[in-house]
Amino acid sequence: MSANELTAADKVCDERINFNVATSNQTENGDITTVSLVESERAAYTFIPQTPIRSTDAHLGEFSEALRTVAKTLRRVAEGKAAAQAEAAEWKRKYELEMASNEHKRHNVIKGCSNFGNDKLEQPTSQLALEIAPIDQTSCCGNHGICSHQILQDECPGPKRKQDEKIIGRKAPFRLVWGCDGDKNGQHKRDFVSFEKGDIKTAERSNKQILLKWESPPQTVLFVTKPNSNSVLALCAEMVRWLKEHNNMNVFVEPRVRKELLAEDSYFSFIQTCNNDQEAKTLHTKIDLIVTLGGDGTVLWAASLFKGPVPPVVAFSLGSLGFMTPFPSEQYRECLGNVLKQPFSITLRSRLQCHVIRDAAKEQEETEESILVLNEVTIDRGMSSYLTYLECYCDSSYVTRVQGDGLIISTTSGSTAYSLAAGGSMVHPQVPGILFTPICPHSLSFRPLILPEYVTLRVQVPFNSRGQAWASFDGKGRIQLGPGDALICSISPWPVPTACLADSTTDFLRSIHEGLHWNLRKSQSFDGPSA
Repeated sequence: MSANELTAADKVCDERINFNVATSNQTENGDITTVSLVESERAAYTFIPQTPIRSTDAHLGEFSEALRTVAKTLRRVAEGKAAAQAEAAEWKRKYELEMASNEHKRHNVIKGCSNFGNDKLEQPTSQLALEIAPIDQTSCCGNHGICSHQILQDECPGPKRKQDEKIIGRKAPFRLVWGCDGDKNGQHKRDFVSFEKGDIKTAERSNKQILLKWESPPQTVLFVTKPNSNSVLALCAEMVRWLKEHNNMNVFVEPRVRKELLAEDSYFSFIQTCNNDQEAKTLHTKIDLIVTLGGDGTVLWAASLFKGPVPPVVAFSLGSLGFMTPFPSEQYRECLGNVLKQPFSITLRSRLQCHVIRDAAKEQEETEESILVLNEVTIDRGMSSYLTYLECYCDSSYVTRVQGDGLIISTTSGSTAYSLAAGGSMVHPQVPGILFTPICPHSLSFRPLILPEYVTLRVQVPFNSRGQAWASFDGKGRIQLGPGDALICSISPWPVPTACLADSTTDFLRSIHEGLHWNLRKSQSFDGPSA
């Protein structure tokens, strides 16, 4: 080999060493950086024209082709790396925009809460709407809670009421907090879903036990009592007297109860009532707390008095079963004292809002406002001897035809009522859903359904039906449905918050154990056959 060839070979070795050094330049995590790839490519292209390639030297020719292939590969790697970085930057930009949007919304919520003390408290007739939203620990109250200013807002229609001189003070604000592992310390986990890397992660949640804590002492209470009961009236008088003397609370009752109490003693002249339907429509703007004395039917009646937001309900058991009345009347002082002064668990019981659409009116609703029910809507055959014939739709999807005695559309709170008697399942009242239960269907395969709470159900009487159908709402207010008429049902945005004696789950299980003797069976003896 000549001296020139040796010199060229030395240059090849030097360039090879430089090339190896350049391609071995990596980041700490083992990924090749874009800069090192570009430098490697440049080194390869710089080396190619300087390499003396002779037709007789096959090895140098193969080496030159290999270098060209390596250079092309390095270029593709560099371009791929740059494209990946650009895509990552775009995803990061979208993520930051989403986070900025959420932060902006959160600041708007906090700003609304911070202005509550100056604006909302000066409006004694503020209307309240209930909704649950994720709350940051830096929210306006700073105590890991959901402020009533956020969950109770003015959305219920109706004229503004005039200043009532009998009302002392303003409606008491409160906040709802998530309980964590049964603790009532107000701490909670924030719901969180991760969309990073395209993955969907189930949100972390607390046990979803909701606690209510008053931000200022409640001042006005409404008593709803079971009628035609002297013992209930006597207990009502005792409780009203205790609340007035020990807590200086304003008391509202129904006109019938006020008349009966005044007949007993003129001491109760301070009690107020609603004198007409117009005042009843704005009752929710005056009442901080509802106390019911009776059974589940009394709770249903109390809920029917409110077409929009419903104040918290403390239900004392003076009925028979008591699925929604957990508080013992003998301990009313202790129970009311805890409710008025300490955080207490509540159950948000969904209601159904129903509209009747007449065939003659087409899309116009027959009633001026929707009918709200806490338990169930029942469509049956009434006095007709024919089977009920109904067509059912869920949103835009066809469900089935009902041929039998009727159909029950129930809330989860009503799952232990008529729906249970018709073969439906018992469902925890805080499970979001709508129960679809047939009544004596003429079919061996018609089983009950549980549908999600966000759907809208339409039950229609077809034109070829042999008879009429009748709809009743919580057992009252029966309406006749003719061929072509339809009933529209969906979940109302106004739930009924009922206070719990312990917590929602404990109260529910206690009610089915004590009220229905659920799964009550004599235990098997342990002295069975030996193994």
